[in-house]
Amino acid sequence: MEEVVVERPEDGVAVVRLNQPEARNALSQAVRQQLAAQFDALTHDAVVRVIVLTGGDKVFAAGADIRAMAGHGPIDVLLLNNQRMWQALSSCPKPVIAAVNGYALGGGCELAMHADIIVAGEGALFGQPEVKVGIIPGAGGTQRLTRAVGKFKAFKMLLTGQPVNARDACDMGLASEVVPDDRVQARALELAREIAALPPLAVAQIKEVLLAGQDASLDAALMLERKAFQLLFASADKQEGMQAFLEKRKPEFRGR
Repeated sequence: MEEVVVERPEDGVAVVRLNQPEARNALSQAVRQQLAAQFDALTHDAVVRVIVLTGGDKVFAAGADIRAMAGHGPIDVLLLNNQRMWQALSSCPKPVIAAVNGYALGGGCELAMHADIIVAGEGALFGQPEVKVGIIPGAGGTQRLTRAVGKFKAFKMLLTGQPVNARDACDMGLASEVVPDDRVQARALELAREIAALPPLAVAQIKEVLLAGQDASLDAALMLERKAFQLLFASADKQEGMQAFLEKRKPEFRGR
């Protein structure tokens, strides 16, 4: 059985699903390799405009495979080069929506934070419990979490290892919205469908400028935004979108 499954429920949308519910979707080396391969393929698939990332309707991902990690030494970890696998997700230019049911702990929380939008079920739990086994997050947990929720909330989660529920996660900026558990997957697909119908070039520029501008000065970030704004005036989609607006009809965006 494949640890990571890709489904295409409708035009423009791909669903990447972790497929080991009996192991609570633990992020083994094989799972990380398959995730990287699938995201790399979808990045280069011109038909796909939005990606939904999920672990299914019971659990998102309950962290790394502790049993496999227990025997590792520092050189073993170094040679895994796991940062290259995570990079396939972080460098994906297409919008990624995480649909989170149940546990999103450790590497699972880090995985969710690689997304651009997080739809959480009311029963979801987010946490970075690595300190409880003598290590720290190793896939961006200290850095992405701080950027998402701020220094003081991040320190509380990281130093205690205690998870937060979905409502608290949303209030602190770690989720985009909270819905009933049985609506998570459907809501993620609704958002994906809505975004996939929009002009792909504009969507891609929004993602690129927002992420690049986070760590730049305000002046530099505004310059990036301005250049992307100007560039899109050369696109056929800009012409189609504005013409459709004036003609009061539905536009057809082709990503050109």
